[in-house]
Amino acid sequence: MPIEAKEHQNLWKQYTLTKDPAIREVLIVENAYLIKYVAGRLNIYFGANLEYDDLVSFGVFGLIDAIDKFDPNKGVKFETYASLRIRGAIIDNIRELDWVPRSLRQKGKDLEKAYSELEFEYGRPPTDEETADKLGLNMKEFAKFVSDASVSTLVSLEEAVEQNNDYIDDPGFEDISENPAKQAEYSELKDLLAGEIDQLSEKEKTVISFYYFNELTLKEISEIMKVSESRISQLHTKAIAKLRGSMSKHLSYFGDI
Repeated sequence: MPIEAKEHQNLWKQYTLTKDPAIREVLIVENAYLIKYVAGRLNIYFGANLEYDDLVSFGVFGLIDAIDKFDPNKGVKFETYASLRIRGAIIDNIRELDWVPRSLRQKGKDLEKAYSELEFEYGRPPTDEETADKLGLNMKEFAKFVSDASVSTLVSLEEAVEQNNDYIDDPGFEDISENPAKQAEYSELKDLLAGEIDQLSEKEKTVISFYYFNELTLKEISEIMKVSESRISQLHTKAIAKLRGSMSKHLSYFGDI
């Protein structure tokens, strides 16, 4: 059973003061669900190359690190902080395995570039057939290309984790909510992104919605849509490549926000 809020706060106070291993063990057990949640979501990136259980085992180190470094007085929710640490630990361990060939990373860049150039040319998101033709591939080869390119999402994911960890640990971080100009830019950028998402195919929109807005795992999405997990991963990869390609022109205008 979940620990009551007041008891939970007392546990954190005691652990912050004493670093008692017994209390840490309780906190690990109480928050272990975060590892399964993060690993389940990351499985959309790594599922074809790594077992889910491997991701979970990597995430354990992140949870322990989060518990040891968490400061309840900073006003940040532990779930938010721990999720970032768990995600970072999983990615760090995968980095050390060095299983991603540079050629696969390049495929991700090539796919994004093809989508960007074709959208500029046609004034709309290109079809799979048009993109395959742009890349000089038949449809079977294109499907394999997209599957390989899924690892390209790892790069931005790494950067996001590192930036978010810096944000959590940096007491001087400027909250965007306190900067009206930045908040207006961010709001406009979100509207532009929403418009670009609306241009995706229905299946791609569904995957993006389930994954980013409903926060479902790859397995949960595949069960709802009644297609394989590899197919969901492929749809996700194509959607992200299209969005990156179409949003690049907007991001160059806005710069860092």
